[in-house]
Amino acid sequence: MFEVCVEHTFAAAHALRNYKGKCENVHGHNYRVQVAIEGRELDSNGLLYDFADLKSSLRGASEYLDHQYLNELKPFDEINPSAENIAKFICDEIQKDVKTVSIAYVRVWETDTSCATYRP
Repeated sequence: MFEVCVEHTFAAAHALRNYKGKCENVHGHNYRVQVAIEGRELDSNGLLYDFADLKSSLRGASEYLDHQYLNELKPFDEINPSAENIAKFICDEIQKDVKTVSIAYVRVWETDTSCATYRP
């Protein structure tokens, strides 16, 4: 099995609903997102998937979130904009572009030491 990963960053604000603590208040993060795809076969060039194409898909999914108040954006106007839900959202968006390989995981860091991972 082969795996390819790319990373991208974006900045956004959010507030966690029904949370008792500091994070119930509006605050921001410089999010870091890592996407890994996997597959058993390489193409004729010896590639699982082009890094540039995967980065473009990740940037496209992140662009919607960048410099926004997430609580006002769909689907986060209805679900909590947690790192876990952000990871699933980004995975679902990238899956629309990535058809020939499987997404292994999407990992979202809110800080240098705290992240959440979604595996479809």
